[in-house]
Amino acid sequence: MTATTVRPTRPVTPPGTVPVIELTDVTKLYRTGDVEVAALAGVTLRIEQNEFVAITGPSGSGKSTLMHILGCLDVPTGGQFRLAGHDVGTLDENHLADVRNLLIGFVFQQFNLLAYLPAWRNVELPLIYAGTPPAERRQRAMAALDKVSLANRANHRPGELSGGQQQRVAVARALVTEPALILADEPTGNLDSTSTDDVLGLLEELHTDGRTIVLITHEPDVAERAERVIQVRDGRIWAPGDSMPAEPT
Repeated sequence: MTATTVRPTRPVTPPGTVPVIELTDVTKLYRTGDVEVAALAGVTLRIEQNEFVAITGPSGSGKSTLMHILGCLDVPTGGQFRLAGHDVGTLDENHLADVRNLLIGFVFQQFNLLAYLPAWRNVELPLIYAGTPPAERRQRAMAALDKVSLANRANHRPGELSGGQQQRVAVARALVTEPALILADEPTGNLDSTSTDDVLGLLEELHTDGRTIVLITHEPDVAERAERVIQVRDGRIWAPGDSMPAEPT
């Protein structure tokens, strides 16, 4: 049986045995006319279970391309990407969709909540796609809202919630499938300083509870809240001690 015929499931190996993210010499090339651009130029990266990692870098560094690959929203041109033990390169589009829904919980800058649905129905959406029975969906959605201290606002629509509360609903939606990875893309970009601190505190709590979190941000003070910061420059990972390329003048 080939890997493409197996529906991805959450890892069953003990914590620490299989890294959540393992990239080996990953490249991503884009072509515009006759010009070929390397958005990623040989990225090797390993993120273990229960790590809280921030990925940061200037505009055009390859940070967004890396995020799209980690979220299985794009595929590498070369190299290997394993997510919770699954070789992503062997999966077809249907199985990639399963990976995104089951193994990754997304938190976006724009919240991406449906305005006409109450909070708990927004949270249950990934479970609908997974085919979870209705009674179980509601129970798990309410449990996820309770984890982010919003169970008492379960029947409020997004327009009736503050920006920080909407982002908490988005975090609850990311948690509801019990994914291997929480991938947060600029989750504080639309929030004021108080709500930013609130949401980052929530991510820290989830990390303390054993969640693996990858935070994409261009803000140094936000990145500092993670336990490890990864710098991306010119499509490469730059470790502490490496000489950074000069900023363009």
